Amino acid sequence: MNGYVLLPLLFLKFWYIDSPRELIGYFLSFNHAFLQLFSLPVLLSTFFKPLKNEYREGLVGFSRIMGMIIKSWFITVDLMILVILLVIEIAAVIAFLAFPVATVWLLSQKL
Repeated sequence: MNGYVLLPLLFLKFWYIDSPRELIGYFLSFNHAFLQLFSLPVLLSTFFKPLKNEYREGLVGFSRIMGMIIKSWFITVDLMILVILLVIEIAAVIAFLAFPVATVWLLSQKL
């Protein structure tokens, strides 16, 4: 019988402490995999290097400029996708945290 008294507190601890910590950990791991998959750190670290490591005389300047143009497009698209992903993740965490409150509120409303 004593365990049933603590059940609401255990639920609140699970829903508002344990689960958000795990959910945010999952999203951090997902974001790390996204960054590795779309090579954003590599694109940023090699931004000023020539495209395809072309170091022949007369092509170094052209290769650097083309590399910066192409990498700029990739970086822009990667950042746009990352921002959309972060907005969806933040909305998911907020919706997860608001779900019990919204359920109680909806059940308390008179139809």
